Amino acid sequence: MRPQRFSDLMLDLAKNEPTASRVQTLTKAGDTEHPFGLTITLASGESRWQFTGQLPGEAWLVAVLATAECPEIKTIERWSTRATTGGRKGLTATSTTASGSSPVGRRPRARRGT
Repeated sequence: MRPQRFSDLMLDLAKNEPTASRVQTLTKAGDTEHPFGLTITLASGESRWQFTGQLPGEAWLVAVLATAECPEIKTIERWSTRATTGGRKGLTATSTTASGSSPVGRRPRARRGT
């Protein structure tokens, strides 16, 4: 899933999540440096999620994605549950399309030519 599509999906999902009192894109929140991300306000406070950076609310984001049952997402893996993450937070959402997985929380590695 491309970053813009993922950002649009998460915006829609987060806006429909009853625990979120305010949801907007980072751009609308005044952050013009990060094109793909959201500002989400929960009872615990506001968090800014850049989809190409670290995700402080990893468990919440995974739960929202999992309950959405999006047909474009095959699997969701939380990095913090891996034995070798070194404390990094994020997730990998594997797509049902031929393009494969899309890591959230870091930039995908460039593919090398064959």
